[in-house]
Amino acid sequence: MTAGVGTGAVAAVDLGATSGRVIVGRVGPDTLETTTVTRFSNDPVVAGDGLHWNLVGMYGSVLDGLREAFRASPEIASIGVDSWAVDYGLLRRGRLLGEPFHYRDERTARGVETVHARLPHAELFERNGLQFLPFNTLYQLAAEDRELLEFADTALLVPDLIGYWLTGVARAEVTNASTTGLLRVLQAAWDDGLISSLGLPRGILPPLIAPGDRLGAVRPSVAAALGASDDTPVTAVGSHDTASAVVAVPMQADAAAYISCGTWGLVGVEVEHLVLGRAALEANFTNEGGVDGRIRLLHNVMGLWVLSEAVRQWERREGHRIDLPTLLDAAEEADGPVFDVNDPRFLAPGDMTPRIDAWCDEHDVPRPRTRAEYTRSIVESLAQAFADSVADAARIGGVDVRSIHIVGGGSLNELLCQRTADRSGMPVLAGPVEATALGNVLVQARAAGFVSGSLESLRDLVARTHAPRRYEPRA
Repeated sequence: MTAGVGTGAVAAVDLGATSGRVIVGRVGPDTLETTTVTRFSNDPVVAGDGLHWNLVGMYGSVLDGLREAFRASPEIASIGVDSWAVDYGLLRRGRLLGEPFHYRDERTARGVETVHARLPHAELFERNGLQFLPFNTLYQLAAEDRELLEFADTALLVPDLIGYWLTGVARAEVTNASTTGLLRVLQAAWDDGLISSLGLPRGILPPLIAPGDRLGAVRPSVAAALGASDDTPVTAVGSHDTASAVVAVPMQADAAAYISCGTWGLVGVEVEHLVLGRAALEANFTNEGGVDGRIRLLHNVMGLWVLSEAVRQWERREGHRIDLPTLLDAAEEADGPVFDVNDPRFLAPGDMTPRIDAWCDEHDVPRPRTRAEYTRSIVESLAQAFADSVADAARIGGVDVRSIHIVGGGSLNELLCQRTADRSGMPVLAGPVEATALGNVLVQARAAGFVSGSLESLRDLVARTHAPRRYEPRA
């Protein structure tokens, strides 16, 4: 890695589907350190018209966290924001028209019917390169209230909306825009023909911006509230959290697969060019934008959502917290059937155990009987889904995968990491846990001149400062 101007500090706002955090990163040619300033929960709200995010409340938590960050590190040179994909807020003249819907809200089914009545998924795939997911943005917009959609003058995905509130500049960062289904992936531009054919208003979609570009300086009122200088920039990062996470996977991209594992398990490989053939379509793989123009060829697996929802329901019934490490220790000694974690029945919030029971009954598989067995069953099913998706990614992407990197919260789950190694027959390298924040920090630091070089150079810095834990496959 070519030396930059020296070590510097940036602030990463990392918003996940269940929690958010503000992290200060210190970066230099041989330095990559992060300090978590604050964490806060991200709890959806059930309103009369469906399931929503409390994004205004989350923005307040973001400001509180940034205020603490600038108090502790006044030299912060930049702010970057990443979040989950597909969800958006509608605005008119800068005012938010209601809290954004949650992608797990039931309304998306209407949007799927509306869109596929005009264009089947196979035709959409040729244009946008995305796997079918019923909550992709184009389906949500098709299910939107038409009067509200016509009244709005801007639609911003979640990280773009936070960036707009910070700077007053409305842009659509391209890695997250690539998940909407409305981007013509071959040109990395909005697909005006598709948007018109779906009857959606083209004028609400803002200009695109790439990771590393300057979005704008924070508004003077925001700077004063944060204790920051008026010229503090907000820098576009890989604002889709998986795009940022993949930046910080310490892998050799032509010989490895990655799994960004948290609420979702995003399983794939990094490639230089789009993969739009029949094999990718039939395996329901997606081509999403990555930093520096790379393509994230991946498949969405339901992820640790299934386990977290099961644990949440057990805690609700018993009225006390369940210690997850203890539960996983018990699961290591238990048996459990493998079920299809990607079955749509596991998408909605709620009790997972009766859904697992129903799947087992329908497929003539013995049900789990104890919590340890349900937990083992979920872990085994995730490990099998991960192994299958890695094999598909290698085949479809033409990558000679010889190892699997698991990053994110799932990298702490030793049983899951070991069983993924066992079921795939490949070594698993686990960590870093905070890959998304690290990727966010690294893109900002490169834009600020603290480091320079390619993605491979950034990943080398991650490998030198955050060595992963290795799990060898067992017979």
